[in-house]
Amino acid sequence: MTPTTVYVPRDAAACSVGADVVAIRIADAARASGADVRIVRNGSRGLLWLEPLVEVATESGRVGYGPVTPDDVPDLFAAGLLDAAPHALALGPTEQIPWLARQDRITFARVGVTDPLSADEYEATDGLAGIRRALELSPTDIIAAVIDSGLRGRGGAGFPTGIKWTTVAETPVGERFVCCNADEGDSGTYADRMLMEGDPFLLIEGMLIAARAVGARDGFVYLRSEYPDAFDVMEAAIGIAYERGWLGSSVLGSDLSFDIHLRVGAGSYVCGEETAMLESIEGKRGVVRAKPPLPAIEGLFGRPTIVNNVLTLATVPAILAGGADAYGRLGAGRSRGTQVFQLGGNVARGGIVETAFGITLDELVHDFGGGTRSGRPVRAVQVGGPLGAYLPASGLDVPMDYESLAAEDALLGPGGVVVFDDTVDLARQARFAMEFCAEESCGKCTPCRVGAVRGVEVIDRIIADEDRDANLVLLEDLCEVMADGSLCAMGGLTPLPVRSALRHFPDDFARPGTTVGRVQEDR
Repeated sequence: MTPTTVYVPRDAAACSVGADVVAIRIADAARASGADVRIVRNGSRGLLWLEPLVEVATESGRVGYGPVTPDDVPDLFAAGLLDAAPHALALGPTEQIPWLARQDRITFARVGVTDPLSADEYEATDGLAGIRRALELSPTDIIAAVIDSGLRGRGGAGFPTGIKWTTVAETPVGERFVCCNADEGDSGTYADRMLMEGDPFLLIEGMLIAARAVGARDGFVYLRSEYPDAFDVMEAAIGIAYERGWLGSSVLGSDLSFDIHLRVGAGSYVCGEETAMLESIEGKRGVVRAKPPLPAIEGLFGRPTIVNNVLTLATVPAILAGGADAYGRLGAGRSRGTQVFQLGGNVARGGIVETAFGITLDELVHDFGGGTRSGRPVRAVQVGGPLGAYLPASGLDVPMDYESLAAEDALLGPGGVVVFDDTVDLARQARFAMEFCAEESCGKCTPCRVGAVRGVEVIDRIIADEDRDANLVLLEDLCEVMADGSLCAMGGLTPLPVRSALRHFPDDFARPGTTVGRVQEDR
């Protein structure tokens, strides 16, 4: 008799709310009832408000239940969990849950569906189709496909991926590297972690294609130390990939040889900047380099280097397998394909939404997110991490693409969307931006190192109603210096949340006696 397959996520978010214990309770209940059950620890589907989300495989597809606590398991078994029976926690066929049904899952197509460390399942679900296609093409044709797809860097800068690869490929013959920037440090972002924990072979495949395109022999995944689960999964996946002949010499029997090395950061936010990351991989203090030269010309150990983030590299296999045209038809304007948006903060339904560029912020916050968790009105939404702009509730009709957000003096960044209700004080949030920069600055350039400290002091004086008009002028001057004079985005973008708070929420800076030094907990 075929065992019933039950899926319980191993994703860190699910485990933080009891998924490991739920899996144990399900195994215990199955033994006690004599049921033949196979438990698969998959990644998370990204419906984080429903975690732990338990799924049961049936002949007509998987049926979901959630959020399931350990104490729910006996009642679920008694009700007929293994037969996908009705229950108060039943969600129906998982793929038909509106949150999932409305998405365009390409990069996240396999996340939450398969066993992350099953090489057989990976191949059975179209894994390796991208690298197999790449091995049939010339490096020039691979890069042309990436260019034609319109893929831009998903790490925040939005630079055309194929152009970066072209620069590396056209450097003089010699050693080249592929570096994956997995130092996902922006608040409100977690898609890189979820992909590494839920579909690690996809990242490996993307790096293989990049190596084939530019002639690299070695690759590095720079992973933040705060992601121990992602490290464990990636380490195991890399080991399996070597055993299967997907890494090492003669990849898949071809002339491609490629090795991947894991490197773990030490908690520095600024190492998310590509040159600081390269310094850290080389064993040095994570300090931003002056540019030029660009990493594509003189990167890791002075050699030409591709630096892309997790989602960028993980999207490449789908482009090679399905064709550049199919991917490029999605999106809006120059923002092609899909973006993985991450909903967080004071939101009723937080999680992953992968959809074509062009969806509005209002749709994300209200249709997908369900408004605030507190039930109070939305007052502000920060897009793009701690250095992103605060947009008011009246401005949520903006399309979520690079150009539309830039027109609103905002940025898409890595796709983080953090929601705040009407109790938030945007003066404190502006102060937090400066305080965050002062704490995380690498210290190399004066506008960032000193400017952020002065920014905190100036905002404190404004809030305390000390010569407010003069200090508002001084704050704008300081923001201009930081934006124009900083070496990297750490100092260069810190003025963005400050200026947006001043622009959209001026009254928050005009209340004498406002308490400083504390930020809304949802932040």
